[in-house]
Amino acid sequence: MTANVPGVELRRVTKSFGDRIVLDDLSLSVTRGESLCILGRSGTGKSVTLKHIVGLVKPDAGSVFVEGEDVSTMTIRDLSRIRTRIGFLFQNAALFDSISVGENVAFPLRRHTRQSDRAIRERAGHLLSQVGLGDEYRKMPADLSGGMRKRAGLARALALEPAILLADEPSAGLDPVTAGEIDALLVELRAKTNTTMIVVTHNIPSARTIGSQFAFLHQGRLLAHGTAADLERSESPLVRQFMLSEGAG
Repeated sequence: MTANVPGVELRRVTKSFGDRIVLDDLSLSVTRGESLCILGRSGTGKSVTLKHIVGLVKPDAGSVFVEGEDVSTMTIRDLSRIRTRIGFLFQNAALFDSISVGENVAFPLRRHTRQSDRAIRERAGHLLSQVGLGDEYRKMPADLSGGMRKRAGLARALALEPAILLADEPSAGLDPVTAGEIDALLVELRAKTNTTMIVVTHNIPSARTIGSQFAFLHQGRLLAHGTAADLERSESPLVRQFMLSEGAG
C-alpha cells in the first residue's frame, strides 16, 4: 500500500434517512497520522460520518475508503477484517454490562485473535493501566463513573492496536477535569503511535487540544476544512463563532 494513500477518504458521499438529507455530497480526506476533529451543530451528520467509515451505515451515493479500500461496497467478511484496524470509542462507551471491565477490554482480542487466555488478560490489564484503570479489571461497568467508563471504552478501542481511532464525543457528559484527562490520553496516543484519529466533538477547547485539522459540517455539507487558524479566518460567520465558543480563547 503506497504511503500517499489517505487513512480515510469520503468521496461525494450522500446519505438520507427518509426525506431528511444527513450528508450531502460530502468529500473529505484524512491523512495518515492526522488528528481530525469534526465540528458542527447537532444533527449535521457528524456521527453518521463516523458510522460510514466503520461500515455501520452505507452511503446512498459516493464511496468511503479506509486505507485505500472501499468499505461502502465490502462484504460482511471483508468489513470484519477492516474493522480490526479501526477502534471506535462510542459516545456512551457502549460497554457490555454483563461482563467485567477487564473482559470488556479483552473482548476484541478473544473475538479476533488466537492468543492464549493469559496473553489476552495481560494485554487487557496493560491497556487498563495505560488509561488509569489498572485496579479495575474485575469491577463491573455499573460500578464505574462516567469518566471511568470512557477510559475503559478507550482501552477496548485500542485492544487490537488499530491504525485508525474514531471517537464520538469523547468528553460529552464529563466534568472539565475528567474531559481534560481523556483529551490528554488521546494526545499521548497519537504522539506514541501515529494513529489516525477522527474525533467528533462539540467541545472547542477539547478540539483545539486534540486536533491537527478540523472539518466543519453544516446541513450535511463541508463548510470549512483546515487548521484552527484557517477556521478562525473562515468566510462563514457560523464557523468563526463556533471556534470562539465556550472558553476556546
